[in-house]
Parts: sequence; C-alpha cells; structure tokens
Amino acid sequence: MRTLRLFAHIPLRICSHMHIPAACLALAVLLAPASALAQAKPAPAARPEGPKSIGTFQDWQAATHTEGGQTVCYALTRAKPAGAVPGRGEVVLTVTHRPNLRDAVAISAGFAYAANAEVKVEAGPASFDFYTAQRSAFAREGARAVAAFNRAAQATAKSPGPRGPVSDTFSLRGFTQAYAAITKACPPK
Repeated sequence: MRTLRLFAHIPLRICSHMHIPAACLALAVLLAPASALAQAKPAPAARPEGPKSIGTFQDWQAATHTEGGQTVCYALTRAKPAGAVPGRGEVVLTVTHRPNLRDAVAISAGFAYAANAEVKVEAGPASFDFYTAQRSAFAREGARAVAAFNRAAQATAKSPGPRGPVSDTFSLRGFTQAYAAITKACPPK
C-alpha cells in the first residue's frame, strides 16, 4: 500500500534513537494505521437521482424524479417571452403528482412575490386564484385548473410584479398528452 510506504520511514527515524526494539515495533504498528487513515479518501456521497424524461408533448415536457424514496411525476411548460422584468428568472407552469397529492398546479414566477400577493390564472373561460409563497404561486383548486387546461389553448397568469403588473402566457398545446403521461407514470392509489 503506497500510503504505508510513504510513512514507513517515520518509525525508523524515531526508532533509531530508541534502545528497546519492542517499543520501536509497537510505535510502527500504531503509526502505520493512523497515517493510512490520514491519507484515505472518503467514499463518494450518493448523488440524488436527477429527473428522468417521460417525453415531450408539443409545448409540454413530462418527467419523474425520486423524492424521499417516492416517485414524483410532473409536467411543465415555460411562459412565452413577455415584457422583461430585470433580474427575472425562468417562468414555469407545473402540474405535479405526488403519492399523497395529485394535481398540484404551481407557477415559478422568476421573482419573489410580495407577502400575501394573489395571482389570477385564466384558461379559456375559467378563472382561478393562486396563493403565493416566495417565488411561487399555487392553485387553490388544482383539479379544476387541470380540467380547464385540458379544454383551453393557453393559460394567462396575472400577478403583481416587483415594478408593476406582470402577465405571463403559457401554451397548453400538448398539455393533455403530458398530463396523461404523468398520470400513467404515477397512477392514483
């Protein structure tokens, strides 16, 4: 073992000044494992599994990932480019199925909402209120929103932005197929 050879000279130098060979041997036995441990590399940490694509369905993508040992399935689309909000991140509409929660509809706004802000989402003739928390907005009635997404061509989210009202438009082309794919990958229990 290379580590042991690197430090093998230490006991010999110390031992050359010792008059008792047994003490020299004991010192060598004690120092060799310690020096080997000092040079040992820790085992690589297990990496969490990344998303696994189920497929792309026109403007929507469907994927799964593992969270706490459970499979989570989600479908997402990005907002069509709109007026620029300085420093804004990606704007994403997501529908998620978890083992204990289905039809969780959320919008990642790309900026932090003000406390207690409300977001209004329209899909066809239907309108929904979303509540906010930090950079996300969540549907109060996910199943109703999903039903409206299945019938509409686009969804529009209107929210208060950092410098005035913001309107984001999401295509719903391919939503029905993406939703069917996540429902198949994460069937109701």
